[in-house]
Amino acid sequence: MTRPTRPTRHVLIVGNGMAGARLAEEIRHRDPDASRLAVTIVGEEPHAAYNRVLLSTVVSGAITPRDTRLKPDGWWAARHVDVVTGVRVTAVDTAARTATLDAEGEARVVAWDELVLATGSTSFVPPSEGLYADTPGLHAELADGVVAFRTVDDCDRIVDAARSASTAVVLGGGLLGLEAARGLLARGVDVTVVHPQDFPMDRQLDSDGGAVLSRVVRGIGARLVLGRFVVARHAATDDEPAHVVLDDGGALPADLVVVAAGVRSRTDLAVAMGVDVDRAVVVDDRLSTSVPHVHAIGECAQHRGEVPGLVQPGWDQARVLADVLTGADPDAVYEGTSVLTRLKAHDIDLASMGTIDVDVHDPGHEVLSFTDPSRGRYAKLVLRQERLIGAILLGVGDAAGALTQLYDTGAVVPRDRLSLMLGRAITRSGAKESVNLAEMPGAAVVCRCNTVTKGAIVGAFRQGADTVAALADATRATTGCGSCKGAVDGLCSWLRSSEPTPAPAISSPTSRPATSTAPTPEPVPAVAVLTEGAA
Repeated sequence: MTRPTRPTRHVLIVGNGMAGARLAEEIRHRDPDASRLAVTIVGEEPHAAYNRVLLSTVVSGAITPRDTRLKPDGWWAARHVDVVTGVRVTAVDTAARTATLDAEGEARVVAWDELVLATGSTSFVPPSEGLYADTPGLHAELADGVVAFRTVDDCDRIVDAARSASTAVVLGGGLLGLEAARGLLARGVDVTVVHPQDFPMDRQLDSDGGAVLSRVVRGIGARLVLGRFVVARHAATDDEPAHVVLDDGGALPADLVVVAAGVRSRTDLAVAMGVDVDRAVVVDDRLSTSVPHVHAIGECAQHRGEVPGLVQPGWDQARVLADVLTGADPDAVYEGTSVLTRLKAHDIDLASMGTIDVDVHDPGHEVLSFTDPSRGRYAKLVLRQERLIGAILLGVGDAAGALTQLYDTGAVVPRDRLSLMLGRAITRSGAKESVNLAEMPGAAVVCRCNTVTKGAIVGAFRQGADTVAALADATRATTGCGSCKGAVDGLCSWLRSSEPTPAPAISSPTSRPATSTAPTPEPVPAVAVLTEGAA
């Protein structure tokens, strides 16, 4: 594949995170020979794009930082995407369409035709005494023994600190906080999670589900301090060990403090450019900002008043924007994403999706609930007009796949409600009722951690990867949190029984097929689609 000397336009993507990388990949799917668009990704982090969903797995020691890479070495260069790491964009001239890059004090100016802000978000660090080494601010240094859990380098800092720390306090009982706590527990650290609300993951759970989750978290060895927040952190002295002070005056030992108290969209560059900013960079349905030729996607973008905090909206936005920029579909629009939050921590199986804040006796909905605190199980299903519009699923992994599929497809739910909650719906005649109501397209994502589509799995199978292990090597499906293993296994079994004998097995991991959104020629049974939490 030879790159033309002069592509028509230059797209500059500011931010080398997951959303920006995905946009570049989507552009190359539509413009593989770079005849229309030259693409440059510029990012402050010293690494090429990696999967933030897997960071807690790095902290636990199950995988290495290198395992989080989105693409193998040389992948970007082979597809004519210039990736510039460790560089900050300090200024943008929207009239001249230029950007000033600063790498270790050396500035250079690059021209662009279309600018995409994919700057993501940064950790929110409370202004509590002792957390910062100097004056709080966007680029301020945190004090020794304090780490914000956000990047792969943060994982290195946490792991390094955990080698000598016997106690840790995690600020925040949300998705990242609980994942960080579980990772530290796996390293033998005594962990306390401090959360200002009455139960953890209060944005994804109701009070009953939160109470069960609290019991589960304590059951795996973590301490929970709820309804409190940290007002100060004190380093160790000759007279007393390192500790934090709570708002009620109580103290907790803390050799290490991990901050997972939420994120804030990175909008500093957008503000300096004069782009309209609310809670994030305001974009329309075509992901355009208030300034011509400037776009935004991912966690730094605010669409229809919503700011995504998970991975899947960024994927969907990247697909739409790639259609617009390449001209593959000039009329493409982004209408939002139905997301599912999944806690990826060993010994905790939790998924939350859609509308959950509905009372059991609400006349406009049908609400099913099941509570088994002693076994760490809780389920709540919210139905409207015979369709699943929301669910909380804690410790009921057998049912999660089928229920997630119903939520994603918007299909009519089976009649047997009790069996529905168990994932084994039965018809009135006694026959098993199928939850597969519509075949999913090739673009359906099976492995959210690595963005592997059904089409990619089918393609890899037809090239010879006819076992789950071979598919994992060829596509990386199942190598993240592992929640998609059952779906991949089922898909593989069906293909093995219905397809002709495949070609010799794929042996080289570098020959992984792209996670293409190409349609699948033959219908394939629907599989559960999980959208995990971000990073």
